[in-house]
Amino acid sequence: MTSITRKRAKFSGLCVAASLCASSSMALDLALPLGARETVSRVTPAGSYDLPIGAWTEAAGVPVASLEGEVRRKAWRISGAGITTGQVLGPLREQLMSDGFDIIFECSARSCGGFDFRFGTDVLRAPNMYVDLSDYRFLSAKSADATQALSLLISRDGDTVFVQLVAVGPPGRADVSVIAAPALSIPVDASDIVAQLETAGHVVLADLDFASGSASLGDGPVQSLDAMVAYLLANPTRQITFVGHTDATGSLAANVALSRRRAEAAQAYIVSRGVPAGQVAADGVGFLAPRATNLTAEGREANRRVEAVLISVE
Repeated sequence: MTSITRKRAKFSGLCVAASLCASSSMALDLALPLGARETVSRVTPAGSYDLPIGAWTEAAGVPVASLEGEVRRKAWRISGAGITTGQVLGPLREQLMSDGFDIIFECSARSCGGFDFRFGTDVLRAPNMYVDLSDYRFLSAKSADATQALSLLISRDGDTVFVQLVAVGPPGRADVSVIAAPALSIPVDASDIVAQLETAGHVVLADLDFASGSASLGDGPVQSLDAMVAYLLANPTRQITFVGHTDATGSLAANVALSRRRAEAAQAYIVSRGVPAGQVAADGVGFLAPRATNLTAEGREANRRVEAVLISVE
């Protein structure tokens, strides 16, 4: 059995001990998808945290920077989002960089070190946090003024995404706030799309952006559909059905017809790029399967979507 060890590492340019650092005024915003729900928030006024700054190796274990200061641990759950761990992390990474944070280390399950990395770092207990050893993302970062450091751990269980934040810094700094990251603007990771399609059986194609009442895909390539093209051409026995969805504006009959046209637009896109017509079907359910409230503009936007559903049984 492989042993789990940690390697302390010097971490230059970071000052987080409460007795040494002046209080930072830098606020931290996290861009989380619609429907994110905070499940835990814990503060240790004078604590310590071993911040992973590299991947696990058999020779060295998990290299960490041992930091002291006020430690904040938070977690969120995103239910029924139909998005991948990479798609959740992308906006968070961009938000951190726009807030002046420098990315120290980033990895996904296998490149992190799989089982050994996950059990070599600080993870909140279930049900607040869940880690799929084959599908998680990790990122560590520090603020530009070197007064704060943090880690993000993102994983999923079926259709639920879990996000964990551990942040270290001086007491009295601004608390973490959450801002909405529109689901349809989330960048696409082709490998994540294929992984979720095969593990969860369906995936929301988050970069298909439909205006209200429209079934047009617009001009230019669509990354998620190009990922479907590559997947189906490489796996000729696999079959998928595109399922269209709408917001709740208008009658059910009109919305079912509109959602079907949206699914057919996705179908036509990949068939035009060489996928045999027998591998892909299209249908629509209108507003009968929302993933967000129709009471807000953001919720209605999230509900206008197309999902790919894997219908192969072997």
